[in-house]
Amino acid sequence: MLLATTCPVCGVRGSAPCPACLAALRPAPGLAPPPEVDECLALLAYEGAGRELVARLKHRNHRAALPGLAAAAASLVVPADVDVVTWAPTTVERRRSRGFDQSELLARNVARRLGRPCRRLLLRSGQASQTGRTAAERWRGPRFAAARAAHGRVLLVDDVVTTGATVATAARALRLSGASRVVVLALARTPIKVATERDDG
Repeated sequence: MLLATTCPVCGVRGSAPCPACLAALRPAPGLAPPPEVDECLALLAYEGAGRELVARLKHRNHRAALPGLAAAAASLVVPADVDVVTWAPTTVERRRSRGFDQSELLARNVARRLGRPCRRLLLRSGQASQTGRTAAERWRGPRFAAARAAHGRVLLVDDVVTTGATVATAARALRLSGASRVVVLALARTPIKVATERDDG
């Protein structure tokens, strides 16, 4: 028996997200790219319906909306400007507890849309999560190392950009391993007015 698709935001049966919740989504704010990042692209503002949509994907494994979100996010990128797609990995503990890495799922879907290879280029050291941390605490972690050499133009995928600390650190590791250009693509970006406060992005 097939399970009915439900909206990850409000739970109504039908499309994911439903038309009402889709209309409530707001575009990501245009903010300057973090250090080491050439360009930072994001699909949604991490507030209201956008925040709930990403949270359901991350914490409740609600994947029905993932293909559509990946397609919309990929439309922000020029395929010819990308040589390889990778992601900012979550902690081992988070991956184990959830059974998946949401940024990896997004990256692999985006790569398929762009017709580009998706490779694990980063390893995450330290298990401290960024959830609930202040801006100053975020910039003290996490740490990334190269899983393999990076060549050319890398599209770095993450679920949410808050202060930019995670993607800046990941981009630095990619550059040290050989990347000539690093563009970040996120599902959501936190508005600047709350990006310095405690947040779970």
